[in-house]
Amino acid sequence: MDLGLKDRVYIVTGATRGLGNATARALAADGAKVIISGRDEKSAAEAAAELGPDAVGIAADNADPLAARRLVDAARDRFGGLDGILISVGGPAPGFLADNTDDQWQSAFESVFLGAVRLARTAAEALGEGGVIGFVLSGSVHEPIPGLTISNGLRPGLAGFAKSLADELGPRGVRVVGVLPSRIDTDRVRELDALSGDAEASRAANEARIPLRRYGTPEEFGKTSAFLLSPAASYLTGIMVPVDGGARHGF
Repeated sequence: MDLGLKDRVYIVTGATRGLGNATARALAADGAKVIISGRDEKSAAEAAAELGPDAVGIAADNADPLAARRLVDAARDRFGGLDGILISVGGPAPGFLADNTDDQWQSAFESVFLGAVRLARTAAEALGEGGVIGFVLSGSVHEPIPGLTISNGLRPGLAGFAKSLADELGPRGVRVVGVLPSRIDTDRVRELDALSGDAEASRAANEARIPLRRYGTPEEFGKTSAFLLSPAASYLTGIMVPVDGGARHGF
């Protein structure tokens, strides 16, 4: 299936590893031009080099108020415009109510929530008809995940923002989508499994609750995100797509 990605220009944040990187790879493999960002300049440059000549790596922290403008300007300067953005950020600190400090809440709000809002707002200014804004959120949008209290507080709010944005930008022909990963086999998820003290047992228990009886792969997530960002998904907006092997029960 031709997704219509050739020569389209996308920004993918948090793309030096994990889900953002998998999405950038899927986009580039189908001919898209990609601006990828990460906090570390060397990692961003190396990740872009692996994608080929139509990828540019930029050091940018989503919490930085200037990051959004820098990324959008880079897309315009290097590739002549912008067709879409996938806003992906690392997960906030794990913990329960008594574990998380005010500083951890504030830091997470700046990167996970406010940083994403800034990126979406700046991208929206540059996008024309056929443009798309995607958010990497979490299964916690629908139900809380034990031990991830900060994420449980922020991700659903960002999903609400995305739904509101879809209504606002729809008349301009700009789509807004969310992708909700659950147990995808990334470094982040392995770290969460290890918090139990027995990573293998934790993984086995989680896999037993997933109808497909396994964790997803970053490549599977990346292909799903690339489809949602592509013209092939041109009538999909305001939706939240679980990528969870069927772990969410209900519609």
